[in-house]
Amino acid sequence: ADFIDGAILGDGEEALVTISKVIRDWKDEGCPGGRDEILARLAADAGVYVPSFYDVEYLPDGPIRRVTPNRPEAPFMVSKHTVMDLDEWPYPKHPIVPTAETVHERYSAEIFRGCSRGCRFCQAGMITRPVRERSIDTIGSMVACGLAETGFDEVGLLSLSSADHSEITEITEQLADRYEGTNISLSLPSTRVDAFNIDLANELSRNGRRSGLTFAPEGGSERMRRVINKQVTEQDLIDTVATAFGHGWRQVKLYFMCGLPTETDEDVLGIKDMAVHVIEAGRKASGRKDIRCTISIGGFIPKPHTPFQWATQAPAEVIDERLALLKETIRSDRRFGRSIGMRYHDGRPGMIEGLLSRGDRRVGRVIEAVWRDGGIFDGWNEHFSYERWVECCQRELEPLGVSLDWYTTRERDYEEVLPWDHLDAGLDRDWLWDDWQDALDEVGVDDCRWSPCYDCGVCPQMDTEIQIGPSGRSLLPLSVAPTNLA
Repeated sequence: ADFIDGAILGDGEEALVTISKVIRDWKDEGCPGGRDEILARLAADAGVYVPSFYDVEYLPDGPIRRVTPNRPEAPFMVSKHTVMDLDEWPYPKHPIVPTAETVHERYSAEIFRGCSRGCRFCQAGMITRPVRERSIDTIGSMVACGLAETGFDEVGLLSLSSADHSEITEITEQLADRYEGTNISLSLPSTRVDAFNIDLANELSRNGRRSGLTFAPEGGSERMRRVINKQVTEQDLIDTVATAFGHGWRQVKLYFMCGLPTETDEDVLGIKDMAVHVIEAGRKASGRKDIRCTISIGGFIPKPHTPFQWATQAPAEVIDERLALLKETIRSDRRFGRSIGMRYHDGRPGMIEGLLSRGDRRVGRVIEAVWRDGGIFDGWNEHFSYERWVECCQRELEPLGVSLDWYTTRERDYEEVLPWDHLDAGLDRDWLWDDWQDALDEVGVDDCRWSPCYDCGVCPQMDTEIQIGPSGRSLLPLSVAPTNLA
């Protein structure tokens, strides 16, 4: 709030048109009222969130008492913008091509938006609901135009779970046919185990570029995956990688998180067991000994607008101790240890990310203090100083009765007013709380795209619909599933 005049919640395409009109009309009138007037118009006519139009009161022990509008133009709840037909809105035709090589040196084509898998840690999956697909013809045109304008030789078919597009096989087959014999290759981001098939993988590698496979089990044990609602069993993973290794793949990367709610040392050590089982399945399926499995582990950060927004964040010391235990367990395995690569992050930057993730307006003074103390490019390890952040937190927050730990490692209860409760991502707060209780009870729920509606609030309250099928066919389930499903 100290740094931002206004923000758009949700999709920007349609909102930008409205914003442009509001600003143009204001300028045509001679810019009456200055900055305050244009912000008022943007809030009233374009659905822009203007933080300065809201007052925040705090309780003596730290939490927020209430957030209230201080201007008639400001609604009590600011709703997100949702574009229902992505085909109607033009995709950027002239993306900027950097002069230096970048990490992701490719043309990125968003093939659909939203995700209904319901992973409880995933903010992006929660706040971008409902699912909306681009058609196969639109995707083909986007790729052709993008390659012609940029000169890239790789196309990334991107979304939160790209293999879940209802026409993903047809999309990859059509693009592979079009660019067969050229230097153009196709790629998907990390793929869900239960959405992967060997035909899809073969289409992606038809031009001769066969990279390793990447999957994201996220949790090291079946119990942990029920908690986070990652509906993938270890046997699903083993069957998938065995098929892939039998068709010529030699390495697989697995993504995990450490510090998840209710996590134990045994859950983390299960990561090593899964890697061993993957290697065993690969060796058996391929008859080769050079099978490798790389595990990449990041610390869990609770995010707003997710069922885990009330959860405690594991302290950096706990993250580091568990990862050190896992590393030593892998190193001491003489049979499989050398075939397992392990990449992980220091737990301390995660504490600062947690502060920024669930912090309120008081955290703004910490950000400014860090900057004034020389903190720049803190996203880079070589520039990040945990000690600087801790010192600034102590100096700026403790006089207010709060602290770094208060924002991160403290569990919230249902009654607490959260800093983002006046920002509506479409999700019903009671539904998020019920899903949090399901997580604690280790109860998973199915993807509502293919099962009865769980009444999360997005479709009926926001007058939107889930889209499935070859033409973006709409599906709005008429039946509501019980709250707690086994």
